[in-house]
Amino acid sequence: MGADDIGRQIGYSEEDLKDVPEGANLGLGCGNPIALASLGEGETVLDLGSGAGFDCFLAAERVGPTGHVIGVDMTPEMIDRARQNAKAGGYEQVAFRLGEIEHLPVADASVDVVISNCVINLSTDKPAVFREAYRVLRPGGRLMVSDIVLNRELPESIRQSVEAYIGCLSGAILKDDYISEMKRSGFKKVGITDVATFPVKLMANDPTARALVDEAGIDPEDVKDLDQAVLSAKLSGIKEA
Repeated sequence: MGADDIGRQIGYSEEDLKDVPEGANLGLGCGNPIALASLGEGETVLDLGSGAGFDCFLAAERVGPTGHVIGVDMTPEMIDRARQNAKAGGYEQVAFRLGEIEHLPVADASVDVVISNCVINLSTDKPAVFREAYRVLRPGGRLMVSDIVLNRELPESIRQSVEAYIGCLSGAILKDDYISEMKRSGFKKVGITDVATFPVKLMANDPTARALVDEAGIDPEDVKDLDQAVLSAKLSGIKEA
């Protein structure tokens, strides 16, 4: 399954897929955070874990030439690739910064919207991520993310897998715990706007997830259970004025 096919299945439109530079969509997301973000002309948007820039470029189309989009990624190779894509697409209002989402290279109260697509679940310090998102948001700003959460605990064979620890699945926490961490960081009106089961096979571009399903020798019944336990959720919260 190609990156565009995955994009269609997780909520991106044909227009979205055509609007961005070639190679920006890596097919690694779990939803479309832009679709729920209600971005406005002139707003400043921050994307946590921006990869090759896919969601940043879609955000740029919505905030227009008077808006700004910042992408933060911890991988130098991805920052270089995203910057090349921005140059190729003429996205002058988009900037990419090397950094960790637990320690954002972004000033206090400087952005209107924080978005992220299937990245926060990978962090081993999610409270720090939410605190940082809260810090950089202006009063009245909003956090709107698509992420993987759990409907119930993962099977023992998955949780104990070394490969799973570095993949998309193992870092995911229970849905209620995710919401609680957002609230503890200061966010108000926290909730889930959309949720769906997320078949592991859709993670076709994640080598670890693919290995778990196809090569790791996990019991087939555990894989079936995994499909029901893993959710793709759109979550939001507000930093009150």
